[in-house]
Amino acid sequence: MKRRYLMTPGPSPVPSFIREAMSREIMHHRTDEFIEILKETNAGLKVVFCTKNPVITLASSGTGAMEASVCNLFSSGDKVISIVAGKFGERWTEIAKSFGLNVIVMNVAAGSAPSPDELKKLLDANKDTKGVFSTLCETSTATVCDIQGFAALTKERNVLLVTDAISGLGQDVLRTDEWGVDVVVSGSQKGFMLPPGLAFISLSERAQAALKTSNLPKYYFDLKKALKSYEKNDTPYTPAVSLIVGLKDALVAINNDGIENMWARYKKMSIATQEAAKALGLEVFSKRPSSSLTAICAPAGLNAKELVKKMRKEYGISIAAGQGELEEKIFRIAHMGWINEQDLLMCFSVLEKMLKDMGVKIKLGSSVARLQEVIYG
Repeated sequence: MKRRYLMTPGPSPVPSFIREAMSREIMHHRTDEFIEILKETNAGLKVVFCTKNPVITLASSGTGAMEASVCNLFSSGDKVISIVAGKFGERWTEIAKSFGLNVIVMNVAAGSAPSPDELKKLLDANKDTKGVFSTLCETSTATVCDIQGFAALTKERNVLLVTDAISGLGQDVLRTDEWGVDVVVSGSQKGFMLPPGLAFISLSERAQAALKTSNLPKYYFDLKKALKSYEKNDTPYTPAVSLIVGLKDALVAINNDGIENMWARYKKMSIATQEAAKALGLEVFSKRPSSSLTAICAPAGLNAKELVKKMRKEYGISIAAGQGELEEKIFRIAHMGWINEQDLLMCFSVLEKMLKDMGVKIKLGSSVARLQEVIYG
């Protein structure tokens, strides 16, 4: 019988204690019992988001929270800057354009981190900019961005900074209030160790004020309605009850570990993964690697997409290929949420075998040994 291992950057593994919580008999959502659960999750989310401001929970994927950010904070024709360093930066651009915003795209080469200096130039040249869309971890390239540097620029110009932290939250450092990030969106299927289906959105005081002036259409994703319900530990529409029950237990586990400790642990796992790749003679793709996942360049002549398929088919280990033009050039290994150090050791052991079978000259055991040195040294 073949076991299955998820080493992908979403969905990530769901631990048994969360699966057990979600399997309990479902309750009605307009009850004191469920309101108490929402009260706990609302408080727990603030700790993970490093904010004292509201964190709203939506029944959607993370993209729903991205769309909600656009249609609730801005008005038709508003000028915004979209920082694009990969596929998920592109998503901000696509959503903003679909709502009729005037989008200035700040393009960055894949694998490179966007520079605050370049953003400053754009902001100085476009003083009527209302918002900047950014990404904490550009999952398609495994690159972490300088959100603190962006926030320093937007805060002093009274420009809203909206950050996609769907894959990065919990692993990559994000000090929302301390840095001055106005909006952070995330999703349940990454660092929160849940199945897909929940999205989260934190709103600074400036962001909450912006809700009052937006003229873009919205109904289900109307954050003014959501905030009104949030104040009562309620939701305007039917919530994803079982997922929120699981979220309660996930937040207890995360906050018992402590967000600072988690940041340090995933950073170490990221460094270990990078070093293991180098021990095999492979190149790390990102110039500013994330703590959430690592992108590794495929050896010359090897198709990364085929490697990913073979690992899944023959050993039940799911890693991710690149996206778009990088599909055959890189593969990505996640270290987020419930993924631990032992999972990485198992993954690289099999990766070595697959590379050798596909004709790559490597020394068996070299990456595993390097992982152990970094993790346990």
